[in-house]
Amino acid sequence: MTPHVTAFFDEATYTVSYVVREPDGPHAAIIDSVLDFDPKSGRTSTASADRIIAFVREHGLTIDWILETHAHADHLSAAPYLKAALGGRIGIGEHITEVQQIFKKIFNLEKTFNTDGAQFDHLFREGEEFRIGGMTARVMHTPGHTPADVTYVIGDAAFVGDTLFMPDYGTARADFPGGDARQLYRSIRRLLEELPPETRLFLCHDYKAPGRDHYAWETTVAEERGHNLHVHDGVSEEAFVAMRTARDKTLAMPVLLLPSVQVNIRAGQLPPPEDNAVSYLKIPVNVI
Repeated sequence: MTPHVTAFFDEATYTVSYVVREPDGPHAAIIDSVLDFDPKSGRTSTASADRIIAFVREHGLTIDWILETHAHADHLSAAPYLKAALGGRIGIGEHITEVQQIFKKIFNLEKTFNTDGAQFDHLFREGEEFRIGGMTARVMHTPGHTPADVTYVIGDAAFVGDTLFMPDYGTARADFPGGDARQLYRSIRRLLEELPPETRLFLCHDYKAPGRDHYAWETTVAEERGHNLHVHDGVSEEAFVAMRTARDKTLAMPVLLLPSVQVNIRAGQLPPPEDNAVSYLKIPVNVI
């Protein structure tokens, strides 16, 4: 099966969101949505999500799922806003509970914050299958960037989140709390060896590699195996771990790391309002 895939690129965060739909039907899923956030003012807005809503309504689509590949560290999720407008169930991998446990301690979140994943409508297990109308989707647990990363395989398309980038840009970082370069290598090799060479890979980000003048977010298993800068066929686990560890030490933290994680581990909800009816985001000092 070849699903229709429509991409929505947010240049402010270099994030790609997707609507993936049946080739001959109205059912669809939204993957890795964006809630716009201005870190200077602390204000949210919904322009990115509204583009998706307009597309869904224009094409008469029925949203079955609003999916997250992981708890993003570079943009806030618009999942609750999209669910209120379009319906659907919010899903993420079951290992989100590990991420919640890590960041509940880092942010010293309220005692009532649960780390059982109950904020989401569904937690996907490794190998679980689910339906988007007439399409069958399958979940692959692909940790390394975070403990909870998953890949959604839908027909000949796989949505890999931050695990892989375009071949000329390489792979995801693995130095966030709970990340692991060795796990990342094994997850990537599993994707590249288990999925057919012609599988279309849809990425969550693109930053334009040096020398490339345009953004890109679709590649194939064959292209990654042959040409990925960091993990093409022939790169050993030890070589990858050494490269990834050294490279990660040179990278600055994402601008929206602190606000994003606090919201995304809540399935896109803001922290509960305080007694003045205002929600607040925390900044842990000298922790990360």
